[in-house]
Amino acid sequence: MGHRVLVCDDAIFMRTMISDILTGAGYEVVGEAESGIQAIARYKELRPDLVTMDIVMPDMGGIEAVREIVKGDPDAKILMCSAMGQQALVVEAIQAGAKDFVVKPFQPSRVLEAVQRVLG
Repeated sequence: MGHRVLVCDDAIFMRTMISDILTGAGYEVVGEAESGIQAIARYKELRPDLVTMDIVMPDMGGIEAVREIVKGDPDAKILMCSAMGQQALVVEAIQAGAKDFVVKPFQPSRVLEAVQRVLG
């Protein structure tokens, strides 16, 4: 049984791209969220093995969502997805509790490497 993943990004094409990469590698995408607030609610509801989280999203940004998820589940495994030039935010995301990050636009192999690292 593949690991269960929640994909969080405000852009539908990014959610689709990430979902396609993950399902193609045998992971099960159990849900999607397009805002930080939705990401937190979906996490509590689905309890996925892994979350991919965009940094910039409406309502609540990804870093704030990471803080909230980790507050409720210190063992949460979260992989940040950021655009180029957001290095300072990536550091902040890791400090907030994210386990790793990939930079957009991504190579599928880089996404899968990071996912495997985060899941251990």
